[in-house]
Amino acid sequence: MMDEESTRTWTIDADASLQLLLDDPACPLLLQQSMTGVLSWQTRNETTVRRVLAAPRLAPQFVAALLALGTLATVEHNDSAKEVPLTELLLEPGERAAALRVPLVRELRTGRALVARTPADAPIVAAYAAVEVHAETVRAARVALTGVWRRPAQLARGASQLVGGPLSPDRVEAAANAVRDEVAPEGDYLGSEEYRRAMAAVLTRRALRDCLH
Repeated sequence: MMDEESTRTWTIDADASLQLLLDDPACPLLLQQSMTGVLSWQTRNETTVRRVLAAPRLAPQFVAALLALGTLATVEHNDSAKEVPLTELLLEPGERAAALRVPLVRELRTGRALVARTPADAPIVAAYAAVEVHAETVRAARVALTGVWRRPAQLARGASQLVGGPLSPDRVEAAANAVRDEVAPEGDYLGSEEYRRAMAAVLTRRALRDCLH
């Protein structure tokens, strides 16, 4: 569902199923990765984007990938509409999106990393990263994580440390450490608070290192 006005954005109808998105050739790799594995073909066919936005715990990795990609949401009010960052929509549960718009940035590099008990299990912690690099300088950097916040998925502020300089291993390490310090995990039978906090740094590092290449 490419935007006819620009080849640099991809517009998603909120009533589209996840499977429809996955089948679309315009679907970014990071989103494809977030919808495969744990989510079955049947679940993807039965679940719409609107449903996930209303209940992000249904597909937290999908939400994390959308956040990392800098997705915008079109929210309708009576006869008017406004476009807001997806983060704002998720913070306002009473709002409903009519559509999402995913920027397709040519210089964007993406990566993800996750940890789970088995490949068939939902991730305990996951990190989705998207970094825009132009002329060896980071213009934008976003890392969204699951399993380390009260919310199912949330952007980490620490990734912004990468902006304005090169995407180098030492700067990736600093960003990963910043993410570790800001997350607020709650321990459970799958992983203690300490484990989840440590994994936030490890997985952020891995996801960002994928963006080095």
